Amino acid sequence: MKYNSSILIIKLLIIQYLSALCVAQDFDFFYFVQQWPGAYCDTKQSCCYPKTGKPAADFSIHGLWPNNKDGSWPSNCDPDSVFDRSELSEIMSSLQQDWPSLSCPSSNGFRFWSHEWEKHGTCSESEMDQRDLKASGIEPDDEFYTMDSIVEAIKEGAGHAPGIECNRDSAGNSQLYQVYMCVDTSGANFIDCPVFPRSKCGSRIQFPKF
Repeated sequence: MKYNSSILIIKLLIIQYLSALCVAQDFDFFYFVQQWPGAYCDTKQSCCYPKTGKPAADFSIHGLWPNNKDGSWPSNCDPDSVFDRSELSEIMSSLQQDWPSLSCPSSNGFRFWSHEWEKHGTCSESEMDQRDLKASGIEPDDEFYTMDSIVEAIKEGAGHAPGIECNRDSAGNSQLYQVYMCVDTSGANFIDCPVFPRSKCGSRIQFPKF
């Protein structure tokens, strides 16, 4: 299985661009977090599509979060560092495609990006594209897959094991929600995760349609 290399390059460029805008703080690595929109929408709270329309049925960026090896993380580091949308003009179309907001009410994404900047972006210095899970027989079809099979499929393509986060749908089923890959402090290279986020996934996980 292979990543879609062109999409991966776009997302890594976004990472590097946002990293270059950040304010210096001490941390050990980034979590590059991608979200499956079907799992976000398939909950009691539901979702709202962005004003640009329904996003593609693919993993989208949730954030690039500074973290420490002891499991702690910095946040809201510089209240004077204001999110400036004008700095993003060159990559706006990529952000709208790869980093959509699904929260309600429907929006253009600026509030979501501003939140991610103020909480996480102000603490740093200077992909997973949806890997082709289908090639391993894993696809968003509302079926259940083992945690091990999902982790191994992603590891085979990325070269590093991911962290997996699950949420629950309205029926209480555990479903694939977010994938955590670790990135070095330059924002350019995937690395082995020093620590994984806590997971509440069961041994079998539903991959919901979108």
